[in-house]
Amino acid sequence: MALKLIIVRGLPGSGKSTLAKTLGVNHYEADMYFVNEEGEYQFNSDDIAKAHSWCKRMVRKSLKNKQSVVVANTFVMKWEITPYYKMARQYGAEFEVIECKGNYDNIHAVGAKTITEMKARWQKW
Repeated sequence: MALKLIIVRGLPGSGKSTLAKTLGVNHYEADMYFVNEEGEYQFNSDDIAKAHSWCKRMVRKSLKNKQSVVVANTFVMKWEITPYYKMARQYGAEFEVIECKGNYDNIHAVGAKTITEMKARWQKW
C-alpha cells in the first residue's frame, strides 16, 4: 500500500472525526492535544498553537516511519493545509484532501455565529 497523507476538512459538526476514524491509518487532530489521561477534553485557547505543533509532529513521525496518516481539522484556510502538503511531498506520500459536508451536532459546542464566520472565510483547496 502506498504511503498516504489524507486531510479531512470541514466545519464543526460535519463528520470529520467520524470519517477519519474509519480510514484505518494513523489519525491525528489538534483537539487530541487537549484530551487528558482520563480521556476528558480540556480545551485551553492559550494552547492552540501548541496543539497544532503537536499534530504536525505526530504526522511527521508517522510519515518518517512510513505509516500513512489522516489529519482531521477544520482547515478553513489554504495556508492551514500547506504545511501538510509540503510534508507529504517531503516524504513521497500521496496527498488527498477530503471535504466533509455533513450537518451533525458538533461535540465542542461551537456556536452558530462562529460556524457562519468560518463558512464565510472558507477557501477551496
